[in-house]
Amino acid sequence: MNYYELTFYCTPNTEVISEEVIKDVLTSLLGDLGFESFSEDESAHLLGYISETLFSEEALKEMIDHFPLSADISFSQQLIITRNWNEEWEKHFFQPIIIDRQCAIHSTFHKDIPPAKYDIIIDPKMSFGTGHHETTELMISFLLDMEVREKSVLDMGCGTAVLAILAAMKGANPVLAVDNDEWAYNNAIENRQLNHTENISVVLGDAQILGNEKFDVILANINRNILLNDIHRYAACLHAGGILYMSGFYTEDIPAIKEVCEKSGLNFLTSRSKRHWAAVEFRKNVPHVG
Repeated sequence: MNYYELTFYCTPNTEVISEEVIKDVLTSLLGDLGFESFSEDESAHLLGYISETLFSEEALKEMIDHFPLSADISFSQQLIITRNWNEEWEKHFFQPIIIDRQCAIHSTFHKDIPPAKYDIIIDPKMSFGTGHHETTELMISFLLDMEVREKSVLDMGCGTAVLAILAAMKGANPVLAVDNDEWAYNNAIENRQLNHTENISVVLGDAQILGNEKFDVILANINRNILLNDIHRYAACLHAGGILYMSGFYTEDIPAIKEVCEKSGLNFLTSRSKRHWAAVEFRKNVPHVG
């Protein structure tokens, strides 16, 4: 599959808003248009990647024309023929990270990695979720704090499967990882093998493939619109008392997420945030007896 690489040039029109905030909001809106992953070039310009079949220059220009913040945004684009993405990430983007001094995420080409309780190897292709984005880091921090041993876990929109792998390393069993992108699906399988977490089942699809199987924990790091559409499906797949973690949206989106969750029988527990991005924790209601 060929991809477009777009370079975005963002200049705020007011001192109240920083370029980083502009890029954060832009990233969220680009995700709604089908962009799958993001990074920055050496000049800190935002790079976005979208499959050739999904890219619409007209839709992108319309989004920029109606951008909700005061900023000048332009872009350049190039079509990238399928190539060795591991090599590209090694050269330009993917650097090892340590989260909460417990979890190290790196690739096979990285050397001298500091020891960590959970050492995760990720060889990314075009998949979102190496741990560098704030939403992935927030989800990992939640997972690090939770006891999941012998609990069933569903990782929706798994990308590289980093969350599923961490859950399996912490003793979760069984673990199901789901993504609707074929590159992510194949990459998740490869990363599962690299980390010897064979109890992870990887499935190509979206929330519509969820059946009668119930889970103790559901992890969904996608985007606001997909989450709002699928929360009722996640709730139906949770055991009573089960926990749902979600991210992929901004702190100002939390009220909308809460409203839909409460209608689906989910109680808000807590939230975490980083650079305007949010992650939330909900528990499914336990039916009263008597």
